[in-house]
Amino acid sequence: MSLAQNSSNVALDTSETLFTVLTAINTCGYDAELSASDPLRTQIRAEVSKNIEASDEATQATQAMCEMYRNHQQAEPARNLAPYVSLALYLNAPPELTVKGKEADLPPDATSLLGILPLIQKFYASAGLHAIWERHQEAYSALAERYHQPLSKMLFDTEIYLRLPSSGYLGRGFTVYLDPMGAPSQTNARNYGTDYYVVISPGPESTLKVEQIRHTYLHYLLDPLALKYPSAMERLKPLLDSVKGAPMDEGFKNDVSLLTTECLIRAIEARTIGSKKTPEAERTQAVDDSVRQGFILTPYFYESLVQFEKGPEGLRNAFSEILNNVDVHKEEKRAAEVKFARQADPELLHLSRPAEGKLLVTAEQRLSAGDSEAAQKLAQQALDEKKEDAGRAYFILAQVATMNRNIQGARDYFERALGVTSEPKVVGWSHIYLGRIFDLQEERAAALDHYRAALNAAAMLPEIKAAAERGLAQPYEPPTHPQ
Repeated sequence: MSLAQNSSNVALDTSETLFTVLTAINTCGYDAELSASDPLRTQIRAEVSKNIEASDEATQATQAMCEMYRNHQQAEPARNLAPYVSLALYLNAPPELTVKGKEADLPPDATSLLGILPLIQKFYASAGLHAIWERHQEAYSALAERYHQPLSKMLFDTEIYLRLPSSGYLGRGFTVYLDPMGAPSQTNARNYGTDYYVVISPGPESTLKVEQIRHTYLHYLLDPLALKYPSAMERLKPLLDSVKGAPMDEGFKNDVSLLTTECLIRAIEARTIGSKKTPEAERTQAVDDSVRQGFILTPYFYESLVQFEKGPEGLRNAFSEILNNVDVHKEEKRAAEVKFARQADPELLHLSRPAEGKLLVTAEQRLSAGDSEAAQKLAQQALDEKKEDAGRAYFILAQVATMNRNIQGARDYFERALGVTSEPKVVGWSHIYLGRIFDLQEERAAALDHYRAALNAAAMLPEIKAAAERGLAQPYEPPTHPQ
């Protein structure tokens, strides 16, 4: 279901793929916080156990799968869940349960789990997981209903504060998945290219983890902003020398864009803590905590946001001036006086693309930032070097052609993408765009074929499903004004 008004890019959903992978590890002894979980978790475990006991085939499949699960257990039990979430988010829907795109593009923490995939596939079929999933659809839908209103309010409040609607983020997605088969205290957030995911496991009385979800949502909204100003980021690079001794994740120490965005997000979080009655001391304490972890621009952004709140502009327009007003020398002096903490909070959001695929990841980021010329060059370079996913490269070139109103070029590139890729997102959106092109050319029958194909190819992707259903309901009409 859509969470943000006028946007199918932001969704609250459940996933049979996540259900399958998390149920598999539950069957193999993943018991973290079982007593604090929603009763549905225990009920599903019992039904799976009954099915396994009734089938020799299921028993054998489970034994083989669980042996591999035990061989890949983490030294710290709390870390057992995260790699399987990373894996599940990068798989096609059951019964296939195959890797989307190339195995080389798997998130780093999930790469070692490739060998368990065939075993989970056998387990899924022999233990009757699909029937169990269907039997509990009403309960899963009830979980989504429970969280829909508070999630929608959080997203709405965030967009209002920033004056930055998510509806302008075409081609990008933010999805919150609910599944009770994990530990209720854990929140897993992932960023795969232009898609952002948060996976939470509700307990029977657990409150919504608003702060964790909002943190990822702020990344979804703000990550593209920093990429629009490469020269400004270059000017801030000397600040990286100031944080070499900080305890934060190494990624922030090596990428000034990541550091700047994280500082801005932490400043926003400090400004929006609690209510208007929240003491200023509590807000400044949050800023100080961020600085001691290495996020040295948090005070500057916090002060800038005080002024931003008084003006009429949205952050997209105000950000350029805020960025250009950073006094690098002053911030270096301020950082020199900081006594860094011994350790930092673990970073919630994991950037899960490996180093390979860098050209296309950068091309997608440049496209999101509105730099179609750079995106085109990078995608073409990826094609020329033949080292990255040709389907994604053609898809980027098709989007560039669409932005340049080159309809025939866009159609050719979308068709080429479909010819060389099986990645559901690329397949689904290529069909959607082709359907819209045919609608604009008043070839409704051809358009309907593509909308149906999109629905079949990407049933697990809520934003594509919604776009396909709209296309099937009525012919596409372009917006009368830019979003």
